[in-house]
Amino acid sequence: MISQKLQDAINYQINRELFSEYYYLSMAAYLNSEGLSGFENFFLVQGQEERFHAMKLYHFLNERGGRTILQAIEAPKTQFNSALEIFELAYEHEKLVSGLINDLMDLAIKENDHAAKNHLNWFVDEQVEEEASMETILNKLKLIGGEGHGLLMLDNELAQRIFTPPAK
Repeated sequence: MISQKLQDAINYQINRELFSEYYYLSMAAYLNSEGLSGFENFFLVQGQEERFHAMKLYHFLNERGGRTILQAIEAPKTQFNSALEIFELAYEHEKLVSGLINDLMDLAIKENDHAAKNHLNWFVDEQVEEEASMETILNKLKLIGGEGHGLLMLDNELAQRIFTPPAK
């Protein structure tokens, strides 16, 4: 059985993962309106990953005898200035999520909950990948100045991304 404190913290993280999905969907919508369908695709896939993360936590709570309590999801930012700005925001957001995952891990350690620690290890590793992905694209956008032929080439590259659910 999972403690109430850890259950509450995981429920909060589920909300943050669902907010992340919503945030990335908002970014995708903006990028679509700018004619950048490859960038749009990148964030649609990113949103699918965030939903997967939320559901992974949801199922973990169920398996531990806890209960998922869904809370309201705040409205995301909807106005952006460029793909460059979006990736700056997305990179900062992933760093924030990494901090939240670290806080969850700290709580699991404090409560000596080995099952939670084991489960959260996957998220710790995933956040390293998430931050690196956002930073790589952000650096490419900075290199090309966020516009021109380079932007279109990067748009074509990002159009190839697909969602592949990770193996459990």
